[in-house]
Amino acid sequence: MATLNSAWNIAVSSLNADQAALNASANNTANVNTPGYTRKEAIFDENIPVTIAGLTYGTGASVIDIQSQRDRVLEQSVDQQTQTQQATATRLAALQNVQAVFAAATSTTAGAANGGINSSLSQFFAALTPLEGNPSDTSLRETVLSAAVSLVESFSGSITELQQQQASLDAESQSVVTQVNALSKSIAGLNQQIQTLDPTSDAGGLEDQRQYDLNQLSQLVGISQIKTENNGLTVTTTSGALLVSEGTAFALTSGPSAGVTHYFDAQGNDITTPLASGGGQLGGYLTTRDQDIPHVEGALDALAGGLANRLNAIQQSGSTASGASAAGYPLFTVPASGGSPGSIAGGITVAISDPTLVAAGTAGKGPSDGSNAVLLANVQTSPQTFAAQPGSPYQVTAPVSPTNYFADFIATLGSLVSQTSSLSTAQQASLAQTQTQRDSLSAVNTNDEASTLSLLERSYEASSKVFTILDTVFASALNLGEQTTVA
Repeated sequence: MATLNSAWNIAVSSLNADQAALNASANNTANVNTPGYTRKEAIFDENIPVTIAGLTYGTGASVIDIQSQRDRVLEQSVDQQTQTQQATATRLAALQNVQAVFAAATSTTAGAANGGINSSLSQFFAALTPLEGNPSDTSLRETVLSAAVSLVESFSGSITELQQQQASLDAESQSVVTQVNALSKSIAGLNQQIQTLDPTSDAGGLEDQRQYDLNQLSQLVGISQIKTENNGLTVTTTSGALLVSEGTAFALTSGPSAGVTHYFDAQGNDITTPLASGGGQLGGYLTTRDQDIPHVEGALDALAGGLANRLNAIQQSGSTASGASAAGYPLFTVPASGGSPGSIAGGITVAISDPTLVAAGTAGKGPSDGSNAVLLANVQTSPQTFAAQPGSPYQVTAPVSPTNYFADFIATLGSLVSQTSSLSTAQQASLAQTQTQRDSLSAVNTNDEASTLSLLERSYEASSKVFTILDTVFASALNLGEQTTVA
């Protein structure tokens, strides 16, 4: 009977183990489309054997745990690559919007595109050419002033669009930080639940949700993860600002600075610059807002300011329609340097409205002279030195003509967009490869689960058959020597 009892217990243990494994596999299939779900696997182990009359008998096997199939190294690698790729992709989209400001002229607003500034430059210098031979024609002078107005509007229109993009990026960054704080709070709450569970309890579902939140967080901001006792987790930004410690979340705060939003850690330290270089969508938004667009605005400042000052110098050295000196009558009013990026290109205005003040002639040569108009027109192709822009990709150290400066600027911007696009593509490919490695272990494969279910069902049927046979044997044993049959 002891041997029969042992066989009975083995059959029962096998049925229970198979049922637990079947439940785990069925749960996998049911959650195949659940975001963040990690495949669960039943872990079998042999039961403690028993010794009877000097003989040792096995007691079957049991499911000792339902384990989530995850590789934390791969999961963290996915998170790290995600934050890098998201920063580049976000920056790329923002840079493409910047590039669109200078795309082929499709906008009806003055100066909103490359055709605006480029064609306005050409039209302005083209307006000066006929004035060379007919300086007494007032209508030609009016055309020059009209072209000058279009030129300054082309610069200010572009600056306005860039400033609008900065404002949009600023708003996007605020939205991202709000999401970062919400996810940090969720992760802290999950930490607390996981750490307070009984050691024998299954934390798989909570860990799945926490890992999902971590991956979502890595899309938004660059993070570092530190595993703590009792399966807890500390999360910081890549620069070390605390976001989550065990069951406590630390919110990022914001405040205005120099016309844009800056961000601060829980201790009040300004971490805007580290966040820009740290990764995630936030890094991409801040890099374009605080670096890329100011560099573009600085390039336009250098072009607009340098061009206007050069033209003003020639204008004031010439003579007006009456033959009087044009000294004190600059063609443009140029804001002082040292302001915020874009303040020069966006603030230049035409200084005169009287067409007779356009200095077409050279001082002392009389009202019929148009030689100064020639000098003004020659500025288009004459090399000059533009203001230095340390750290900017658009800095030009050698003298260059205004038209060549603008062409080089457009080419450099296009190259930056192209390089960022190539980098984003490469990062996406690398991320996809790592995700595939992770998913080969952690994701649910319906074909594999179908095979597992089939095997477990056969095992369950076999155990059930053994159980039925043993039940019959027990019934027969109990019926020995009895007139009444035990069913």
